[in-house]
Amino acid sequence: MSSEFVIRLAGEAVYTVLKASAPMLVLALVVGLIISIFQATTQIQEQTLAFVPKIVIVLLSVLIFGPWILTTLVEFTYNLLNNLYKFTS
Repeated sequence: MSSEFVIRLAGEAVYTVLKASAPMLVLALVVGLIISIFQATTQIQEQTLAFVPKIVIVLLSVLIFGPWILTTLVEFTYNLLNNLYKFTS
């Protein structure tokens, strides 16, 4: 197993993690931005006002994007295990 293979595999793993977590992160970012603007305009500085909606949105996004995330992770794992025999010697 060469160092180039390990570096390429680590890069693919990081890309897969970012790809799988992107919907949740983007939705949490948008909701957090909207709530921050709301808090700034109304001068309400309650910490839980920002925290609870983000949790709800992330859980809903996991339910909505869950099958796609699972497919992405299964494809990565399948490709990894399918091509692993080439580099074991």
